[in-house]
Amino acid sequence: QVQLVESGGGLVQPGGSLRLSCTASGIIFSIYAMGWYRQAPGKQRELVAHIASGRTTNYADSVKGRFTISRDNAKNTVYLQMNNLKPEDTAVYYCNAAFTKYEYWGQGTQVTVSS
Repeated sequence: QVQLVESGGGLVQPGGSLRLSCTASGIIFSIYAMGWYRQAPGKQRELVAHIASGRTTNYADSVKGRFTISRDNAKNTVYLQMNNLKPEDTAVYYCNAAFTKYEYWGQGTQVTVSS
């Protein structure tokens, strides 16, 4: 059974930082591309950051220079370091694992940026 479990969300003030983690089980983690997506109320889910199995990364323009995605294959975990958070970053953040036709999602973790 495949599971992706996110953690690290919460309430933070503008300008603050959070680190999200997503730990996978039931897959060969190292061969999967991993991504972080987010969905704000009334909006479509959007890609935030992506890291390939070879560790190539890409980011949404809105988070470039503020967010960093990384992975630890030994721990089956992908991270999203979020710095200089803005109110518009408020959303539910989802972890995604993809390999060929196989795709899995976590349950999501809420990030709220507010003073």
